[in-house]
Amino acid sequence: MNLHAASLFALTGKTAMLTGAGGFLGRTMARTLLVNGARLVALGRSERLETQVESWRQEFGADKVHSHRVDMYDFPAFTRVLDEIAGAEAVDILVNNAHELGPRTGFNVPDGELESATLDQWMRNLTGGIYWAALAVQKIGATMKVRRCGSIINIATMYAQVAPSPELYAETPFLNPPGYSTAKAGLVAFTRYVASFWGPYGVRANAILPGPFSNTQDPGPNSVREGDQFLERLKARTCLRRLGQPEELSGALLFLASGASSYVTGHALVVDAGWTIV
Repeated sequence: MNLHAASLFALTGKTAMLTGAGGFLGRTMARTLLVNGARLVALGRSERLETQVESWRQEFGADKVHSHRVDMYDFPAFTRVLDEIAGAEAVDILVNNAHELGPRTGFNVPDGELESATLDQWMRNLTGGIYWAALAVQKIGATMKVRRCGSIINIATMYAQVAPSPELYAETPFLNPPGYSTAKAGLVAFTRYVASFWGPYGVRANAILPGPFSNTQDPGPNSVREGDQFLERLKARTCLRRLGQPEELSGALLFLASGASSYVTGHALVVDAGWTIV
């Protein structure tokens, strides 16, 4: 084995499929895969994905980026896209990153609280948190099983291991709903299941559990902004006393996607500035 970092972590010649590629963390994940030599198949539903993909094509080459705009709640459409990719691509790396973070999944709205969370909110969290990944694994991971190689990376959250602290959210407009952490805990369990059953076929499955990564530079409605009380509470809760930058997930992603982690499977890699250790 070549122990040089350039060889251990290289993705040259690999094809990676990434869901939620147009999102806050997804955009950086996509660049990480591309910069390190992978060919990217990007999935998302927003118009922003098309603009972003065009930028990546100009930077990395038109043949390095393919994209599919699809509403993953439309299961027939999502299934058709996955079947198309599975039939056309030898996907080496599958990154299940997409999850709806908004009022319809109970984020930052009063009816998202434990006492009043609706069935629709629960189901949208469970669908985005578990079923989207499960369907992608069925379609794309199955081809990895046939080829006897591949890396599946599921993006969960530190809240798959610990509960949100009520004190963080007190007297703020922010809320992390119960369905989110429940779904992401299930995603980690699913990751281990895949690792157990498909390990004999050379397919690895791992999860990344991000901590607080606040999108302060590209804020939307109800986003945290610098100086907010909630933001300061988040920072104080970490051992490093700061929030993460999207690029700080790149090392974990590259490690699990590449041959550097060839003997790692079923693992939940926490990237949270020490949040879950205290």
